[in-house]
Amino acid sequence: MEEKILNKGKNGMAMLMLILLLFCGGIALIVVGAMYAPALIVLGVLAFVLSCFLMPGLKILKPQEALVLTLFGKYVGTLKGDGFFFVNPFCVAVNPASSTKLNQSGDVKDNATIQAATTAGLEIANKKMSLKIMTLNNNKQKINDCLGNPIEIGIAVTWKIVDTAKAAFNVDNYKEYLSLQCDAALRNIVRIYPYDVAPNVDTTGDGIADEGSLRGSSETVAARIKEEIQNKVTEAGIEIIEARITYLAYAPEIAAVMLQRQQASAIIDARKMIVDGAVGMVEMALERLSENNTVELDEERKAAMVSNLLVVLCGNHDAQPVVNSGSLY
Repeated sequence: MEEKILNKGKNGMAMLMLILLLFCGGIALIVVGAMYAPALIVLGVLAFVLSCFLMPGLKILKPQEALVLTLFGKYVGTLKGDGFFFVNPFCVAVNPASSTKLNQSGDVKDNATIQAATTAGLEIANKKMSLKIMTLNNNKQKINDCLGNPIEIGIAVTWKIVDTAKAAFNVDNYKEYLSLQCDAALRNIVRIYPYDVAPNVDTTGDGIADEGSLRGSSETVAARIKEEIQNKVTEAGIEIIEARITYLAYAPEIAAVMLQRQQASAIIDARKMIVDGAVGMVEMALERLSENNTVELDEERKAAMVSNLLVVLCGNHDAQPVVNSGSLY
């Protein structure tokens, strides 16, 4: 389906004047005909009916709006651009997603207004198709990462319609189609990555283990999600501008365990750094004592000094010194 832009002039105002002239002239002819010449009543009725028939052909568009028009089931073109237009009164505007409400910009309406309209039996629908940039904030999903850990993740997708004909006719409902494709793409990409950096995991598909992760490579993950969605929604006339991860966390059933694991890993890393520093300080102390001949230590005394220094430097609490006034022997 190829989009056809209707290049008609913005002649809505001229047609409005003509319709008003026919409407007022018809009423005048009916009144005059009733008083003087009954034959004028027929002309007045015809003028009045013609004005009412032409009235639905008037269309008003605001900036970044479009109307997809069909005539007896055939696609005739799309009106784009702000202005006051007149089209064939038999043309019908098509927007299959006019009444679909998602968790996105442009679909948020006042609850009281919706309830009042529902009570009155009215359908809140707008056949105009918005060409503005929209943001779809999909619900959080629970997905297993590549290691099988359940995580919760949510994304926000920024998109816009670039081909109104494809959006109206290639898919049943372009909003629901986009939402489903976002969910599917999110699942396909997330299960490739671990939540945090893990050994022997290939996230790029080149057969070489890397350090990609959902937490540390969020920009890369978002770019792959965007590409995955775009490949699916091109046929719906939609362009994906950006995809961003808005929420990322372990699922509640394993969150506490994973927190303990992270704390243990942090403690081990900290201890390793402390031990490496303590060993370096002990080596430096022994070298300085040997260079300056400050004191001569045999192997047993060196071992005792090394032990004492390591206890002091690696302990969790401040050292409590003990002064030895005697000898080791």
